[in-house]
Amino acid sequence: MSTRRKRSKDGAVYFGTFTCHRWLPLIEAAEGHDLVYRWMHAAHGQGYRFLGYAIMPNHVHFIIRVPDGGALNTMLANGKRLMAYGIVRRLQEQGRTDLLDQLRQDVRAADAARGQRHRVFATSTDLIELFSARMIEQKLQYVHANPVSKKWRLADDAVEYPHSSFAFYVRGERRDAPLTAYQEFGYLGGNGGPW
Repeated sequence: MSTRRKRSKDGAVYFGTFTCHRWLPLIEAAEGHDLVYRWMHAAHGQGYRFLGYAIMPNHVHFIIRVPDGGALNTMLANGKRLMAYGIVRRLQEQGRTDLLDQLRQDVRAADAARGQRHRVFATSTDLIELFSARMIEQKLQYVHANPVSKKWRLADDAVEYPHSSFAFYVRGERRDAPLTAYQEFGYLGGNGGPW
């Protein structure tokens, strides 16, 4: 499911993924992990609670709980827009015309008419509602395994990857993200593991 379908269910928990345009490694190229953390802190300030995450070179996985009255679509759209500005600014400062040219090429006419100059993220965010501890644990396991998968190999040990919530669940380390354990919302662990 994408964010084009309005999400406004109070207290709902979602697994979400948003990707960089054309799966380009824009977060990595712009050294933009801090931009994602700023978005997470801003959302936390609005009552959203992050239960897990992994920031990858070209996409972000997250598990989020929506507060009462929260407008998840709006929060995601605003956050992606601000992250996009930051990524473009950093790419400009680095002189990365190769990437900037690619991001200009695919701006739709309607978006250009509204002032958009670069397509940094895919237009939608994939969202799946999670209804139980088992579902949350399955998605956390997937998110935490992503950086050490055969495709990525961003770290030898998932707990050592600096841009995920795995160390939070294993060692209690928060790192740069505002995290809340999913059990705090009444979901009780089902598999006995650190997820």
